Amino acid sequence: MEGKRVSAEELKRALAADFDRLAEEVAEAMNAARDGRIIADSEEPVRDAHAEFRQRAYEKALSLLQRKQEAFSPSAQRDVEQGQAADNTSDDQRTNQHS
Repeated sequence: MEGKRVSAEELKRALAADFDRLAEEVAEAMNAARDGRIIADSEEPVRDAHAEFRQRAYEKALSLLQRKQEAFSPSAQRDVEQGQAADNTSDDQRTNQHS
């Protein structure tokens, strides 16, 4: 079960670009706010940027976990396909004999 967990380090690597984008959007919203209206002008764009980041973070965390679980799945490690039976005429119903 331990191998199926997502580590914080893996998630940090997966989200690095998304976090950079979030920081840029927050800085842009703060810098675009007018004097005396910083909260009023920046609150909604910052909240929206965080909502997008939160959604991407959750989706990436789920994706990482699913990939790990699939890697440990018995069905993911199918090397040999089931072959045909050596003798499939045991009841003589499928023989090529004509009566």
